[in-house]
Amino acid sequence: MKKSLFALTGFTALFLAACSSGDESKTNEATANTTPTEEITTIEEVQQTEPLVVYLNDFDELIEPLFEEETGYDIELVAGNGAEIQSRIESEKGNPNWDVVWMDGQASFSRWDQEGIFLKDLALENEANLNDFGISLLPEDKAYYPTGAHAAGILVYNINEISAEDAPKTWADLADPKFKDIVGMADPSIAAPAFPFVSWFFEDLGMDGGKEYFASLFNNGAKVYPKNPNIVEALLAGDLKVAALQESNAYKMKQDGEPIEIVWPEEGAPASVRYAAISKDTDQAEVAKAFINFLLEKETQDEMVAAGVEGYYTSSVKDVASPKERDANAPLLVADPELAAENEAEIKSWFADQSVQ
Repeated sequence: MKKSLFALTGFTALFLAACSSGDESKTNEATANTTPTEEITTIEEVQQTEPLVVYLNDFDELIEPLFEEETGYDIELVAGNGAEIQSRIESEKGNPNWDVVWMDGQASFSRWDQEGIFLKDLALENEANLNDFGISLLPEDKAYYPTGAHAAGILVYNINEISAEDAPKTWADLADPKFKDIVGMADPSIAAPAFPFVSWFFEDLGMDGGKEYFASLFNNGAKVYPKNPNIVEALLAGDLKVAALQESNAYKMKQDGEPIEIVWPEEGAPASVRYAAISKDTDQAEVAKAFINFLLEKETQDEMVAAGVEGYYTSSVKDVASPKERDANAPLLVADPELAAENEAEIKSWFADQSVQ
């Protein structure tokens, strides 16, 4: 079963006992096929006494059965939105209840890495599966591994209200007076993908330039909503006619036949990177590494792409194609994780100040 954020459930001891004889036969077979000079990790050496606890914000219904079937390991998934997972990890720093965290948001991973809560120098076997994009996202200390990235915000507009000719083509267009009072975006202090979205502008334009850009949107009547689903509701209600919307939400609207069109801006779309990392306090390091290796397999990635709207992303793994409905180029702009983490408090504080003016 899918696990909620505040209720962990796992397979019972009876299940583990039933599998023990099978595990033993697998171990004997592996040992028989190994020369004395080879070093291997046998099932007994990583025999679980409790499930691997994974905090994640997507793909929970897909990943659990696939991983358990392939490896025989038991996992418990704690699912929640990005903000909930971040809050839980922050509150558990003195006593973490997780072994692996797998979610969107490069700034959070950089900050947590700097705070020393991750295992470092993982040097995973399936690092060899990373494509050039994935390699570019891998931190030097190899404390967290990228599994893919999606547009934290792309342009959408109501085709019943705005023509293709008049539709915005660049991010600067959102400040055009013809879009006054009809543009919306998500709050970077609340919506997890919204911070990677805005942080790219602050990196590209500088802190002062970023504030100037977003101030121009607010002066043009742009509205800030708590999360991306709230933007979808506003578009459907007619309160908005243009928006910067997370791409999975945008493609879901298209699939549902809603009267919107998607525009990938000429300069590209700011991205949110999904990373996986292991708690330094885990007592299941080998099983945790097996989980991230599993995420970096082409077969796993293909299943994720085919899983639904969450499959609209650019994989970090070689030879994995995005959904055919997605822009073939899908230019992503990835904000530097360390710089985003360094400026996170100031950026979020500035946006909070704007909302009360």
